[in-house]
Amino acid sequence: MSEQSKFDIVIVGGGSAGIATAASLLKRQYWLNIAIIEPKDEHFYQPGWTMVGAGVFSSEETIRPEADVMPEDVTWIKDAVATFDPDNNAVTLERGDKVEYNYLVVAPGIKLNFDAVEGLEEAIGKNGVTSNYVREGAPYTWQLVQRFRGGKAIFTQPPLPFKCAGAPQKAMYLSCNEWEKKGVLDNTDVEFCNAGPALFGVAEYIPPLMEFVERYDAKLSFGKNLIKVDGENQIATFAVTDADGKVTNVEEKFDMLHVCPPQCAPDFIANSPLAAETGFLAVDINSLQSTKYDNVFGVGDVVATLNAKTAAAARKQAVVVAENLLAQKDGTALNSVYEGYGSCPLTVTKDRIILAEFGYGGKIMPTFPKWINNTLKATKFAWVLKADILPWVYWNCMLKGREWFAGSTKKDSGHH
Repeated sequence: MSEQSKFDIVIVGGGSAGIATAASLLKRQYWLNIAIIEPKDEHFYQPGWTMVGAGVFSSEETIRPEADVMPEDVTWIKDAVATFDPDNNAVTLERGDKVEYNYLVVAPGIKLNFDAVEGLEEAIGKNGVTSNYVREGAPYTWQLVQRFRGGKAIFTQPPLPFKCAGAPQKAMYLSCNEWEKKGVLDNTDVEFCNAGPALFGVAEYIPPLMEFVERYDAKLSFGKNLIKVDGENQIATFAVTDADGKVTNVEEKFDMLHVCPPQCAPDFIANSPLAAETGFLAVDINSLQSTKYDNVFGVGDVVATLNAKTAAAARKQAVVVAENLLAQKDGTALNSVYEGYGSCPLTVTKDRIILAEFGYGGKIMPTFPKWINNTLKATKFAWVLKADILPWVYWNCMLKGREWFAGSTKKDSGHH
């Protein structure tokens, strides 16, 4: 069966970025004929999974039926894309059907690359091995934290790119805060194993974070990349790079291991004519237009840009893509600019957050004036924002085309 179907706009992916972009487009031109291609039945609010791992949210609060978040006026094609044919303005679905478009928005997210760590996928969810990056993992993290009575707790961070730059260390702080309250922290050996060279990519945020690293007496190990997990024997193997660039493999016993899995572009993107050398979608970093095809745009974790891959970034990008796609369609200049904004609410205790907000080049871009929230301090305001306000904004604004905190920057002149 090969139903030919053609749409003004086809959006690949019904996650945060895809739905928000559809909503933003329809808000501007409600008559657009849009299709969203998304195989999953459920929609996840992934920023909530850190909170599930800390017992603040239940898993159920972060999941809704995909049908409930799909904008009313779009056609939902419940399938996955197999291949792209941008020269003929078409995609082919896994079931073989072809879908044609005038404009394409690519938003399938990022792939958790479990294969990059030997034994990891089989290990998660038992024997003390967990990850807030998978739906089943976050509730298990909270179980482990509650049961923990001391021993060795390891938290890992892979090389970039991965989504939510702060999440690997957030899991550590929230676990330690709980152990501190229960009097378990003193007999716990906490280690943060980071494949990268620094605690955080924006230097200004390191001193306030270090206060909590020191408070929880966590050991920081840089250049230390997880390569193998033996869950049954509770042994983690790391490739450790020293100052001279020499790599040695080191085995460590653990009682609890929280892993941030390595991440990469989805295969069907990496193998497509739309990909950059990294495998991610090649786009202009400010307009989010494909550098290869003028009628293709990218949004969310899949784009080859150097911003932090967060839901907050997708919230800003969706507006830029909606405005620039419609400008392209009208033959006018693409004047909406994405400045690389991303936000990492770094949960350092169970009632305080350092709200890291920054753009390209590590430029700090706070949403709120300092008297409301000092971005370089752990504040109660930022906790309330993350725990109470942002989930509501996500379900009721971002996915509905109500663009709070999401206006785009405009170019001064009309040049491309």
